[in-house]
Amino acid sequence: MWLINSSIGRKVIMSVTGIALILFMTFHCCMNLVALFSGEAYNMICELLGANWYAVVATIGLGALAVCHIVYAFILTAQNRRARGDNRYAVTEKPAKVEWASQNMLVLGIIILLGIALHLFNFWYNMMFAELVGMTVAHHPADGFAFIQDTFANPIYVVLYVIWICALWFHLSHGFWSAMQTVGVNGKVWFNRWKAIGLVYVTLLMLCFLIVVLAFAFGCAPSLA
Repeated sequence: MWLINSSIGRKVIMSVTGIALILFMTFHCCMNLVALFSGEAYNMICELLGANWYAVVATIGLGALAVCHIVYAFILTAQNRRARGDNRYAVTEKPAKVEWASQNMLVLGIIILLGIALHLFNFWYNMMFAELVGMTVAHHPADGFAFIQDTFANPIYVVLYVIWICALWFHLSHGFWSAMQTVGVNGKVWFNRWKAIGLVYVTLLMLCFLIVVLAFAFGCAPSLA
């Protein structure tokens, strides 16, 4: 099957799964903004999602998308390294027109993967997983607002989340337009437009995440009043 066996097919899978994950992050960002203004409203959303069957199915689907994206990222990286062979060691100066993010997508991906693991530990493990297995945790599994407060009261977690958000910005700012190019947005005019749209969209998305982290870290979120 060309989607699996060909280089273009693998890039298509990377692009489609990446776009799907960006859409999920947009939904997640909207949830976080609710927490910024109302703890009760945020907990209502957490209870609605919780360990309900549809939320569990969606989580499994999301996990499958993420695993697929990560696996194909490593496959494509290994493939590119094999294609360059010994020539990759002969380059002593990086091309000026190649973005830093493009040159370091694997490193950024590893940082993002570690950030996902941290985020799952702080929230999913204490919420959905705890509810599914009946595990006792610090707060009620649906009290996501309390877990947000606990997490960002820890300066170490705050620093790690800021690093994670920065890595996500670099990764997505390159990945967005790269995905659009792969799925067929060619032509200089529309490609440049999508590149600009992607940069603005990803920047606003990451700024929203960052604002939530810092607002809770410094205790100035309106929902804390």
